[in-house]
Amino acid sequence: MTSSRIRSRTQIGIVGAGPAGLMLSHLLARAGIDSVVVDLRSRREIEQTHRAGILEQDSVDLLVGTGVSARVHRDGHRHDGIELAFGGGSHRIDFQHLVGASTQLYPQTDVFIDLADARERDGGDVRFGVTDVSVDDIVSDSPVLRFTDADGVGHEVRADFLVGADGSRSLCRREVPEAARTQYFRAYPFAWFGILTEAPPSAPELIYNHSPGGFALISRRTETVQRMYFQCDPAEDTAAWSDDRIWDELQSRVGANGHRLEEGPIISKAVLPFRSFVQEPMHHGRLVLAGDAAHTVPPTGAKGLNLALADVRVLAQELERAVTRGDIAPLASYSERALRRVWKAQHFSYWMTTMLHTLPEATPFDVRRQEGELAAVTGSTAGSAYLAEAYTGWPQGR
Repeated sequence: MTSSRIRSRTQIGIVGAGPAGLMLSHLLARAGIDSVVVDLRSRREIEQTHRAGILEQDSVDLLVGTGVSARVHRDGHRHDGIELAFGGGSHRIDFQHLVGASTQLYPQTDVFIDLADARERDGGDVRFGVTDVSVDDIVSDSPVLRFTDADGVGHEVRADFLVGADGSRSLCRREVPEAARTQYFRAYPFAWFGILTEAPPSAPELIYNHSPGGFALISRRTETVQRMYFQCDPAEDTAAWSDDRIWDELQSRVGANGHRLEEGPIISKAVLPFRSFVQEPMHHGRLVLAGDAAHTVPPTGAKGLNLALADVRVLAQELERAVTRGDIAPLASYSERALRRVWKAQHFSYWMTTMLHTLPEATPFDVRRQEGELAAVTGSTAGSAYLAEAYTGWPQGR
């Protein structure tokens, strides 16, 4: 019951303690702004969820420059390019030569650990493993965040502003009335069959492989654990795939373009559906959305985590203005600024996805046309530079 809840107040209430919510809390604290962060998941559960691992250069700079992580350089792997494999060969996109930037291979789980450690180090109020989360009064001057903590104690936190950074199934997003939002959505007719394998790296950089048999991506995690994907039907059953069958499929696809993979025991496998989603605007009343709560992209362009970090970099600036001024006008500025990057990332992710994947009913013409498009990109300095700039992340300072 509400009467039995512990009542308190903060400046910013944040739902979601993934990288977006924790980075926002960290940036706000650096500006002298208090926040309370809650998440339904335990810290251990988040740490054990394997997600994307490619950081744009600005994302790396944000982690290092704000004192979150020094090990991103020590334990990560700098990548100065990627390989596009198609038509029987392989073609390198040289990021450094084309745009003077790089990406960093650094798993999202490590980004989360660094941020969680930083908030704990700095005395941040972060509650993992909560239940019964709800937000209310979002168009009032004092919105409320309610939850039950891991010890079973109920809380009612009044705030100046609330932030939904609670992922693609966001409960905060649902609080925005239908008449006050526009949603854009696309589902794709394929998915990724993803594996983790105990094996040495198969290549020094990522390989994006196009073949008549379907797309494959050769990535990596560490020197001993690798991440690989191949295009599949969204309804594919992982239980139907033995290790031998998986390796045969991957080797066949990359072998068409001259590559051979290092094999090992497969320790994890999952099917990842492909969706694109955007909700506009990214605010309503005193509630703001960030990261996957506001938008999702297919993983082909490695934009999901980077967009979330780019969101909260802008949001921290605008929330500081909003708190100082005591009004909601900066929230509209945040939405406009963030959405410009979001739609650029949607286009890039869609372009990479449709250029590299084989549609279920593709004709031989369709496959050859894709090879022509890939040849046009790799054979043109301008085309390669566009890919390099978009992949490494439309820099703020470069």
